[in-house]
Amino acid sequence: MRRLYNFFPKLIYSFPAQLFLNNIRRNIVLVICWIILFAMVTGNFGKYLGIPYLFLDPEYLNRVNIVSFMIMGLMTAGITMAFHITCYISDGHRFAFVGTLPRPFLKFMINNSLIPLVFLGVYLYELIAFQTNNEHSTRHLLALNLTGFFLGYIVMTLLFSLYFRLTNKDIFKYMVCRIDERLKQNVQITRASALNKLDIARKKQVRVDYYLDSKLRVRKVEDTSFYDKATVVQVFDQNHFNLVIIELLIFAMVLTLGIFKDYPHFQLPAAASFMIFLTIFIMMFGAFRYWFGGWSATMGLLFFLLINYLAGEDFFTKRYEAFGLDYAEPPAPYTLTSLKKQADSTLMEQDRQVVLDQLGNWRKKFAGEAKPKMVFVCVSGGGKRAALWTINSLQHSDSLTQGKLMENTVLITGASGGLIGAAYFRELILRKKLGEKVTPYAAIHRQKISDDNLNPLIFSLLANDLFVGFTKFKYAGIQYERDRAYTFENQLNDATEGMLDKPVTDYAHFEKKAIIPMMILSPTVINDGRKIYIASRPVSFMNYETHNDHYRHSKVSGIDFMRFFHEQGSPQLRFLSALRMSATFPYITPNTTLPTDPPIQIMDAGISDNFGLSDAIRFLYAFRSWADENTSGVVFISIRDSPKLQNITRNSGTTIVDVLTQPISSVYNNFENFQDINSDLALGEAQSWLRVPIHRIDIQYQAESYVPILRNMDSIRQNNARASLSWRLTTREKEGIVENINSTRNQAEINKLVKLLQ
Repeated sequence: MRRLYNFFPKLIYSFPAQLFLNNIRRNIVLVICWIILFAMVTGNFGKYLGIPYLFLDPEYLNRVNIVSFMIMGLMTAGITMAFHITCYISDGHRFAFVGTLPRPFLKFMINNSLIPLVFLGVYLYELIAFQTNNEHSTRHLLALNLTGFFLGYIVMTLLFSLYFRLTNKDIFKYMVCRIDERLKQNVQITRASALNKLDIARKKQVRVDYYLDSKLRVRKVEDTSFYDKATVVQVFDQNHFNLVIIELLIFAMVLTLGIFKDYPHFQLPAAASFMIFLTIFIMMFGAFRYWFGGWSATMGLLFFLLINYLAGEDFFTKRYEAFGLDYAEPPAPYTLTSLKKQADSTLMEQDRQVVLDQLGNWRKKFAGEAKPKMVFVCVSGGGKRAALWTINSLQHSDSLTQGKLMENTVLITGASGGLIGAAYFRELILRKKLGEKVTPYAAIHRQKISDDNLNPLIFSLLANDLFVGFTKFKYAGIQYERDRAYTFENQLNDATEGMLDKPVTDYAHFEKKAIIPMMILSPTVINDGRKIYIASRPVSFMNYETHNDHYRHSKVSGIDFMRFFHEQGSPQLRFLSALRMSATFPYITPNTTLPTDPPIQIMDAGISDNFGLSDAIRFLYAFRSWADENTSGVVFISIRDSPKLQNITRNSGTTIVDVLTQPISSVYNNFENFQDINSDLALGEAQSWLRVPIHRIDIQYQAESYVPILRNMDSIRQNNARASLSWRLTTREKEGIVENINSTRNQAEINKLVKLLQ
């Protein structure tokens, strides 16, 4: 007990312990940065979006290998060194004895390594567990990847150490006096900060009795009272210039990478890009504290208020454009009057007649047969997960029906990733019919659509949208910026083998001849919640239910893109841009601004209907009489990336925060449930105005039903068995999505579909 009693003060007043307590007290912003990283790698933050897997399974050039892990090692060491530098600049003067030691920064860094070392240990533990359980990594491959990580970590640490060893020596011997003179003459705020630190060095020292030396031996702190405190402070202040040089180098590196961001070799793993951003933030925080000293909190608040005000005045507004539209033309007026024109009965009937011709051609394909089933394919949103699940489901179902699924399908609707997968499969079917050597059911197409999109997006956000944004490209003779929207479309173009890079109107001929199903995309207008209906031709009849002779105040629920933006070049809209607008995921894929007055922004179609059923019902309502006369029934195929009927869970362990946030979180968590209830209601009502029967087929990704995948789940998967909702999938997620089509429930639904189409 006596030994413990004597050891406790030594531990408390040791340099590592006092630095840790100092960080908790004075550098809470830096501690929060580490907490965010801890939460990400352990799956406690962003697991639903797949954020932890960006750290645990880093991808570079579409591969997870020694190079990608080496980059992560470099960035992990970089953020660690930024943390040490910032702490040293901000608080080194509170521990004046360090300035009297040989190579003071090295001693400070060793004793300040508690948080970084714990993070490194947790990161490596989670990384090994994830690679073993989810990526099927062999011991040899895992050892190779870890070697890459440690190699990157060691190289970055050595480079920083070498830099500080050389610059500290040169600055200390030749520049300290001149720096101090420059401070006296030119920079009053910095001079005031230096004097304040000198006062702290003289009067407000933190008690430290023991420290670890460069050989990790415990040393007792010697009396430093005979040293000149002003000279000691100069030893600390010289590192501010080292920080500035490092910051400039990092910014230069980011700018350089931004210029060449469209070249795959310059696109770092998404987690590495985030670490670069966090490194810059930490260094800027350190510089801010150095320049403003005790006023840093006040100045930080004022700086935030200034930025917030300028943002409100559109000073930082960046417009992401739809490629193909001409923003130099006068914007289309977005008013109640112009919206009412969308419900004009003459226009709606004109557009209906064009589609009636298409339906007639569709009916001719079944000449001599009994009346066919009219099929609507409705696909859900959900990033890469939905894209892969949709194309996998369509390949499987169409092959089992011997191609009848796509032959009977009249319309494809949906949202986000699901529409991307459906558009890709539809294009494969079209090219096969045109005589090209493609195999629509081949596994290579599933592999291509599941390739990573997130790395280039995150990197573009850091390297281009925040710092560069001046590179251009041309489409349809119009110049646009190579921004994050371009990066997304470029990656999407690669994932779909360049097949979808065409104007939307290129599909009009093939749809009208009923060679392929019609597709209507319906992204949401952020300003007022209306839909934008994008198709290869005008589809104003999607507002058919608003045409009411007895009630003149119906709200126009949708806007026909082709008519509304005809003066701005809507026929030249790039199909990839249309898909991008329908798949705008918050914070990742940018909101598109359309050329209207006032400007409107577009968001994911899933905001209004993530499953596409409401749009299909609107279409059917406009052609209900034709369906009654020419079909033997209507089949709605819902390809969902989530189970419709889920178990009701008990709320337990409700905290005060849960009580406060429950009214909002419950709405968010039940968003899909609300849409399902409304869709079921609408389909139930449809049977009252449609004489032929309505059949429903639900092909759904429900990970819980595929037991072998989930028997040995890691800790992250135990809380969320479904594949992550993001533009990045792990190997195990891809396997689980593909194999899920073989579940008993899905096979029963597909067999039901086969019988309906016989």
